[in-house]
Amino acid sequence: MTKNMGWLDRAVRLVVAAVLVLAAFSGGFAATGAVHWLALAVAAIMVLTALVGSCPLYGLVGIRTCRSR
Repeated sequence: MTKNMGWLDRAVRLVVAAVLVLAAFSGGFAATGAVHWLALAVAAIMVLTALVGSCPLYGLVGIRTCRSR
């Protein structure tokens, strides 16, 4: 698996994932089952791709946000 995500893209994904987790456990999302679990699933995928540094969707589309060496 080759890295196709730059540091800024990875940082933004981690921040968005944190916001999704906070939204899932606060307010109205916690009471509505499907939206709660969907937010947690999307957050988990974003954290995983940010930690690995590779996004499968970017690979399919041909996007690279990291600098080539």
